[in-house]
Amino acid sequence: FVCILIILFSRIFLISHRIFKFRKIISNRETCRSLVSPDHPIYIDSHTEHNANYDVYEGHFMSPLVQYLPELVPKESQIARFQLILPNTWPHNQLKPICLHLAGTGDHYYWRRRTLMAKPLLKEYGIASILLENPFYGCRKPADQTRSSLKNVSDIFIMGGCLILESLALLHWCERMGFGPLCVTGISMGGHNASLAGTNWHKPIGIVPCLSWTTASCAFTQGLPYLSIYLV
Repeated sequence: FVCILIILFSRIFLISHRIFKFRKIISNRETCRSLVSPDHPIYIDSHTEHNANYDVYEGHFMSPLVQYLPELVPKESQIARFQLILPNTWPHNQLKPICLHLAGTGDHYYWRRRTLMAKPLLKEYGIASILLENPFYGCRKPADQTRSSLKNVSDIFIMGGCLILESLALLHWCERMGFGPLCVTGISMGGHNASLAGTNWHKPIGIVPCLSWTTASCAFTQGLPYLSIYLV
């Protein structure tokens, strides 16, 4: 039993050490920038919807974080999946504005962001959208995970790390495809991750966090998540 405990705590220590070490890299714009190739492969899989005003596509790519922390990203989350919503005609010939939407807590799949944010943006302003599925959510949710409840505290960092690097990969792809200006947004947790992703982009970009903050630590030390952890 003692041997098992030693092995368990050794593994926890090694994981924590790797996470904290990588956190220093990803928290620096210059070092973070080098983690994602400008030519990171992005694939469009299907054209799922067409009407008079817009087209909807779905795509995927390998999360760049898998290259650096493969053992910490669940296999279900390793493939990043997204939905792309494009207008049939652009209001301005020289501009193809596009906004990357990151999901808030509990926002699985695409319906909420597509209906409440992407379609109104397209209808009123001619802005295209990319809806990125969160790691640990929707079709990227581990089989043994219940709803939005992450199993480990370290998974919060892994989710954020995935989203930062995946956002950079998508922003590079948008540039290759001729889209711009670029913007990244999200509500609550999505806004926090949008801020992290946007500040790691090395060119001008719009960042629109909503109902967000600079850190989530207060929620886990003072708010409802703290109470649930404490009661358990």
